Amino acid sequence: MREYRSITDIDGIYAASVTNDKGATGCTVIVCPAGATGGVDVRGGAPATRETDLLRPEETVQCLHAVVLSGGSAFGLAASTGVIEELERRDIGLDVGVTKVPIVSGACLFDLMCGPCDIRPTAADGADAVAAALDEPAPLVRGNVGAGTGCTVGKLAGAERCMKSGLGECVRSCGELVCGAVSAVNAVGDIVDPTSGIALAGLLDEAGEHVIDSTEVLLSLAATMPLSRTNTTISCVVTNARLTKAEATKVAQMAADAYAHTIRPTHTTNDGDTIFVMATGEVEMPLDVVGVLATKALEGAIVDAAHSAKGAYGFKAACDLT
Repeated sequence: MREYRSITDIDGIYAASVTNDKGATGCTVIVCPAGATGGVDVRGGAPATRETDLLRPEETVQCLHAVVLSGGSAFGLAASTGVIEELERRDIGLDVGVTKVPIVSGACLFDLMCGPCDIRPTAADGADAVAAALDEPAPLVRGNVGAGTGCTVGKLAGAERCMKSGLGECVRSCGELVCGAVSAVNAVGDIVDPTSGIALAGLLDEAGEHVIDSTEVLLSLAATMPLSRTNTTISCVVTNARLTKAEATKVAQMAADAYAHTIRPTHTTNDGDTIFVMATGEVEMPLDVVGVLATKALEGAIVDAAHSAKGAYGFKAACDLT
């Protein structure tokens, strides 16, 4: 049986990241040149997104050529412009007669507190990520790269006690069906292993040695909680399933359970949580099977974001804790 180690092992899918270490930011691009069926689920209260309405089932455009996950908050949406321009240069997009218009959706996370706030992903970064993905196909690199470069978690007590997270990836299969997920985890809450219940990264105690329960801290702080819009977990699920736009949307909704299983608390008013789905249409499979497998893949990607991250920019990572 074929082994799937990365989403780039799925036929027709390419992905790469551009990282700005100095700015503690970057972008990650997932490309399907032939076009995938797209869906999206937005549950966070403060999203920064592009072309999400177009993915609604009642809208007429049926294909999605790329998803962009980016740092830089709303400024990072510029990376999607570079992705569109580079795809057009490569004659990839929806044929409208006079040209081809690439259909590109994206979401950004807030990493402006991790590095200099005036350094953000640019259109050139988006174009470079597309070029790397298509010209040098390779498994996606994880950890402190791309959209995960400036990710942190466990921010209820401020920057002094939060931890480094990053870009995670996981691929699951069931017979011929494959679901892979990529997630940049920048949540206000903690990352928890859903199998063991162990907190992997999040709010540190005052000594900076152990992760404590952000949910309990949130409840104890009540009205005095110093939350700000500095969070968001953005993800993309890629599958070889044959789905309609309505079905892809349902898979995105089901996969959102992965956030609840692995991030505590999640979907707060100060998170911009967003999940995209790209379906390449090769395998017929019951919708519930696709949704459950997508959820498992996204759980694995979020956990991997904690395991793959390295301490940086003054923040400890899971690998730094005893």
